[in-house]
This record gives sequence, structure tokens and C-alpha cells, in this order.
Amino acid sequence: MSFAQALKALALNAIGERVRAITGSTASLDDFTKPKGDAGLFGPDSVAWQVHANFTAMMVGGLSSLIVQSLHPRALAAVWDHSDFRHKLKERLGRTAYFVAATTYGSEALALSAIGRVNTIHANIRGTDLQGRPYVANEPELIRWVHLVEVTSFLAAYQHLAKQPLSPQACDQYIAEMSQVGHLLGAVNLPLTYAATQAELLGFADALSFDARAEEILQLIQAYPVDVLDKPWMALILKCAFDVMPLWVLALMGQAPACAVQKQATRLAVQLSAEPVQWMLNQQGVSAIARQRVQGGGQHA
Repeated sequence: MSFAQALKALALNAIGERVRAITGSTASLDDFTKPKGDAGLFGPDSVAWQVHANFTAMMVGGLSSLIVQSLHPRALAAVWDHSDFRHKLKERLGRTAYFVAATTYGSEALALSAIGRVNTIHANIRGTDLQGRPYVANEPELIRWVHLVEVTSFLAAYQHLAKQPLSPQACDQYIAEMSQVGHLLGAVNLPLTYAATQAELLGFADALSFDARAEEILQLIQAYPVDVLDKPWMALILKCAFDVMPLWVLALMGQAPACAVQKQATRLAVQLSAEPVQWMLNQQGVSAIARQRVQGGGQHA
């Protein structure tokens, strides 16, 4: 190995360690190496593969999604009463990241297995929210809310941060592709275009509340646990998470939107800081490994 190759390997490993420390990921990339030729649910030519390969946009969209999802009292009650989310935020994010990776880049069997595990867990979660209204975690309406927030948050973050945002047609294709996962999780008749998805989200407004529980979730996410060296980057990610939220959601939470200059400054700082991470992931991240599998390439080293 030449000095340049050794230096590159060292840099790749160092960046990989930082990514794992920030996300709480403990998954093995070996899960994504087989069977060869298996394109999974979407395949390399899908918009989902393109969007979900952008690590920083997924971090921004993921945190934005968690905050917005907490505004639905019955959906939040299911998480509040039946998970350790408030005490193990990073681990929860890691599990969510693995689910997205498995359903996007895994083989068809891996994707369906991940979805099956979630459905099994949801089937046993039920209770009442603070107002005494019943909830069941696999209720199609709650699955619908969680799904719509997640896909629109990922897409909004990608459009905000990508050097080449998607065309309107590609945005619609992403929404249509991701509806497959939503339907397998139990949602019914999901919208298939970006405009329809935005309209349906707004239709949930009367059911939402920025109550004490939602406020605590926001505070937990704002205090996301990272090493001292990663705190400045994480602060940028959180600012960006608010920048990609719909204005009506910010208003519901009593949050003033950032001015255009501040929003642009945050965007540029996030884009710049993302370069080394994305460089590493483009070479040895989950999307790169999955692409090798589909093309019949070698095993992950």
C-alpha cells in the first residue's frame, strides 16, 4: 500500500468513526452485501437511493421529522408510553437510520424483514393519550402521519442541501416510491405526488398540539448527545432542521423562521462541512456497498 493509499484509508476510517459516534449506528454493512444481484425494493436507479445517500440531508430531515411527528398527541403517546426514546435518543436515531437503510438499500428479504419487525412491535402497542383518546400504534391514520412527515422531511432537507435539487417530476417519483414502504407498514391509499402529500399534511393541523410532551421532545433533540468536537456541527444540523420545516409548523410551535440571510449562511456551512463525510460514504457507505451487491461486485472489505 502506498503512502497516499494509507493516508486515504486512515481518513476514511476516521470519518467513519465520527459518523457512527454521531448517529449511534451499530449495524454491520455485511447485511447489505448479499445476495448478489438483488436490487431490493427500489434499485440503484430509484430516486430513493439518490435522496437517502445524502447523509447530511438525512440527518437534517430525520431530526426535523422527529420534532414534527411529536406534535401529534396520539402518535407521541405511543412512543412516550412504550419506548425508551427520551432516555436513549441516539440509539433510537440509530435504529431508525438502520430501518431506512434496510428498506432502501437492503435486499428484498432484508427490507421485508425490517418492515415485519416494526409491524410486530406496533401490533402490541396501544393505550390512551393525555386527553384519554385511545391509540393503537398500527392504526393506519397514525402510520400515515408518521410516514408523510418522514418522507416530506427527507425530501425537504435534500432539496435544501443538495447541489442539484430534484426536478418536480423526480420529487413526485420519490413520494410514489416511498409509498411502497408506507403501505407495507399499514398505511392506506397514500398520496403519490409531492403536492398531494403537502396538502394531506396540512389536513392534520387541527389534530396537532405543541404541548408539554412535545416541548420536552424538542428540548431533548436540541440537547442531542455528541462529543465536544461534534457540537458545532450538530448545532448547524439542528438549525437546518428548523429551516426545512413548513412555516405553518413553525408557527404552531411558536418558532420564528430564520431570516433569508441566516438560512443561507447555515445552508452553506452545512454543505461545506458535509463534504468529507459524503466523500467517505460515497466510497464505503451503505449505498456504495448495495450498489456493488446489485452489480454482482465483491464483498465489503
